[in-house]
Amino acid sequence: MPGFLPVSKQDLHRLGWEEPDFICVTGDAYVDHPSFGVAIISRLLASLGFKVGIIAQPAWQGPEAFRALGRPKYGFFVTAGNIDSMVAHYTAAKKPRSEDLYSPGGKPQKRPDRATIVYTGRIREAYPGCPVILGGLEASLRRFAHYDYWSDSVRRSVLCDSGADLIVYGMGEHQTEEIANRLAAGEAAASLTDIRGTCVLLPEGAAPPAGSVRCPSYERVRADKKTYAEACRIQYDNQDAVTGRAVVQPHGGRLLVQNPPAPPLTRDELDHVYALPFIRYYHPMYESQGGVPAIKEVEFSITHNRGCFGACNFCSISFHQGRVVSSRSIESVLAEAAAMVKSPRFKGNISDVGGPTANFRHPSCKKQLTEGVCRGRKCLAPTPCPSLDASHAEYLELLRALRALPGIKRVFVRSGLRFDYVMAEKNDTFLGELVRHHVSGQLRVAPEHCSAEVLDQMGKPHIEVYEAFSKKFYELTKKAGREQYIVPYLMSSHPGSTIKDAVALALFLKREHLHPEQVQDFYPTPGTVSTCMFYTGLDPYTMKPLHVPRDAREKAMQRALLQYSVPANRRLVLEALEAAGRRDLIGRSAHCLVPPDASTAPGPAHRAPRGNAAKPQRRNNPYEKKKK
Repeated sequence: MPGFLPVSKQDLHRLGWEEPDFICVTGDAYVDHPSFGVAIISRLLASLGFKVGIIAQPAWQGPEAFRALGRPKYGFFVTAGNIDSMVAHYTAAKKPRSEDLYSPGGKPQKRPDRATIVYTGRIREAYPGCPVILGGLEASLRRFAHYDYWSDSVRRSVLCDSGADLIVYGMGEHQTEEIANRLAAGEAAASLTDIRGTCVLLPEGAAPPAGSVRCPSYERVRADKKTYAEACRIQYDNQDAVTGRAVVQPHGGRLLVQNPPAPPLTRDELDHVYALPFIRYYHPMYESQGGVPAIKEVEFSITHNRGCFGACNFCSISFHQGRVVSSRSIESVLAEAAAMVKSPRFKGNISDVGGPTANFRHPSCKKQLTEGVCRGRKCLAPTPCPSLDASHAEYLELLRALRALPGIKRVFVRSGLRFDYVMAEKNDTFLGELVRHHVSGQLRVAPEHCSAEVLDQMGKPHIEVYEAFSKKFYELTKKAGREQYIVPYLMSSHPGSTIKDAVALALFLKREHLHPEQVQDFYPTPGTVSTCMFYTGLDPYTMKPLHVPRDAREKAMQRALLQYSVPANRRLVLEALEAAGRRDLIGRSAHCLVPPDASTAPGPAHRAPRGNAAKPQRRNNPYEKKKK
């Protein structure tokens, strides 16, 4: 249907609807753009012929806001929004955030903590017995018993705590279509127990699915950290659509059943989804409140792929979207770009052509399509698999076609780019064109650390790969006659990182003349391998113990070391160097990090911003020879 989907009874009346078939409830403001999961699901339902309404950021203190569109004929689809509601509300230090980019005017606290639980409870009050299906990142990553950083406890599956009928985990198009059609055909929600890509609760005496694997119970993983780590590995080992088995985890008197993952969308299916009639903007009801800030980054961006075989341990993508990469056709992407040109707000620049990882267009190897991804191994780290297909040929073809479109001035690549995948290719064709055409002054990549031990726990390549990439980038940049810089993303206090590792990273930054303005502390978000490490102190794949920075003082010291040249950090840096036994780095000589007294503290030569477009100084290029 053209225009925004209905958000009020007046909208329903204008459409001549007595009731919606489905209502989508979201913790984000209503933005009809394919970067928002609720926009995709609602548009998909509408394309199937269903009448769909939207309730965005309802007042959750009572049930009345959930009655805004009346009782839906078939049920509710509920999401906390594009990110977990606790992550939306709190920093890694558990302090309240001052803004929420997914809310009108950027104002925080427009959704409750643990939104999927609260929303489901209010729907149950408003319409007892009405089916409720959970989806989105919060529900997907909390589908099993999970460590919750904010309460510092192991919580039950969100399906138990919410009282919803089932969870759609991962990218939900296949599941949504089957659920909607079966509910419309008269099936009860309680009978929808066999849909791939969903989780359901069964009575404990019920027969588990044939061929399922049993996971340690909620009670056991809550009581024993080693058992929690074992459960984490079982769950991760069964997230492949080819080899994944159903996973059963007892919760009290019931069985949580995760059915095998839904297969990734085919290229034709992805093309269909992204051809749906998105408005690509926020609902006009937010205009008087300053709009929705999140649209600024994505309005003129293009998602061309899904999935990520990079599988960093601190990232939730592999547990949500999966490790098998699928992508849209070049024709589909060009059609989206051509539509952008017609927007009066478009200034000629496509801000990004990316996805979870921008430069992935196909599975890492052909075997994944028939035999699934390798368990317990990574495609890129610590070194690329010999079977890796490191070709950027089709991605280059796509970027070239976009550059040639009438009305397009520049095409940028700004989302995550795997520099190790770039270096795995046998020639510099892709990197050369990236440097010449697709970098808007700064290229953000994520080496994250320099310690081999820490990078192994992160699932990242060793620092030598980044150094080789950086050198090649600056060589090609100079050859192209451009002034462009790399901004490295760095992380402090990841499990496995000691004070000595943080000192090593500070020395690396000093050697490379990098002074980051912002540093990301490790954030134990639900559902990642690194969060399992943080809680248990164990690597779930080796069961070896590792150091975990949990103490607030130690975390502050590790963070301060990455910004050693900031005068306000001097005392913490001194304390950290004492703790690491590195008093040799306190002094005024060239190799030292801080002077023994504050009066001669050095100022930063350059602060490379994280998420900031400020122009770096030329000293950020460590490979450029100094002019006499």
